[in-house]
Amino acid sequence: MGILLMALSARLAVAGVSPILTAMTGDLPFDATSIGLLGMLPTAGFALMGFLTPQLIRRIRLEPLLLASILLAVAGQLGRAMGTNLAVFLGLSLLTMVGLGLGNIVLPPLVKKYFPDRVGLLTALYVTLFAISTALAPQLAVPIAESAGWRVSIGIWSIVGVVAALPWIVLLVRDRSARQAPSPPPTDDLPAGLPRVRPWRSPIGWGLALIFAGCSSNTFALFTWLPAVLIDRGMNPGTAGSMLALFAIIGLPTSLVVPLLVARMPRPFPIALSFTTMFAVGYAGLLLAPTNSAPFWVIMAGLGQGTYSFALLMINKRTRTTTGSGALSGFAQGIGYSLACLGPLLFGLLQDLSGTWVTSFAMLGGWLLALTAGLLMINQPRMLEDGPGVLVDQTRRS
Repeated sequence: MGILLMALSARLAVAGVSPILTAMTGDLPFDATSIGLLGMLPTAGFALMGFLTPQLIRRIRLEPLLLASILLAVAGQLGRAMGTNLAVFLGLSLLTMVGLGLGNIVLPPLVKKYFPDRVGLLTALYVTLFAISTALAPQLAVPIAESAGWRVSIGIWSIVGVVAALPWIVLLVRDRSARQAPSPPPTDDLPAGLPRVRPWRSPIGWGLALIFAGCSSNTFALFTWLPAVLIDRGMNPGTAGSMLALFAIIGLPTSLVVPLLVARMPRPFPIALSFTTMFAVGYAGLLLAPTNSAPFWVIMAGLGQGTYSFALLMINKRTRTTTGSGALSGFAQGIGYSLACLGPLLFGLLQDLSGTWVTSFAMLGGWLLALTAGLLMINQPRMLEDGPGVLVDQTRRS
């Protein structure tokens, strides 16, 4: 329950702002640069915590880290809903994304810790809830903003975060009592002399980083700019917001199916490449086809999100231990989201410079090539911990 409620709350704050930016401009003067910065914040927050979380995991248990991530996100959402100027809004949005980024990194090793024999199923369930939360926010953002104001539309999702925190509070209170009694040492982790994992020494680490960079730069660029692209082509804002919700909800079937299929495939390159191709096909249609066919092309691009659930599953599929999963999750998402920050920012800047969306979508096409290279790098059925120089014997070093 704790894992799934966290997943449900994890994307509401990401996708609920772009459909109501027009309603917000009376209080907060957004322009192309600040919208691009806003689009960068999820990837920036996720990247920052990708670098910091592996250090935290070595000192703090996974469960309190996840609770901290939820509380940070709730504080950021409530604070930015009351923000009085653009700088405060962006700063508190970053705090929200830092909290969600911490949760992003911690979820895969938690799945491996509690459900080592059900990794595919649990990954499918929590990534599906990612998709539900991503679709729910933009679909309801405009109606809530019209009836109660944009501040309520943004802040209301913090309620879900509060509910998501409750199972972890209960678990930590219960564990505090249980830890008074002697317990056997954990058996799901690395031996005592080999607790340090260096994923940057492995092509698995770099390949997964490229996958996160490619799929996240594309996904977050569309979360930020898809309504603007469609409005520019003549669609009304309410329908454009629904198209963003459609893009998000198409992640549902892929989230359910991809982890269950890939968990059984030793070399899953073909299925991941098919979803990458969907991104490109959707972009071509959005640029060239009539606007009344936009739902079809949005669906095609939305299917590309299967690469994200693929990436999350591969964190556990290519590691043997909870320690390895945490290290790979932090490294791949840290590097990947750092690079992906460029996607939403450059998408808007390139359109400003060229006067056309073609250059913006061409930039995303370049990220799709990087994603494909990452898919090839992790396709071989090998484990991160088995690579030369990946494990560090801490006892011998000391």
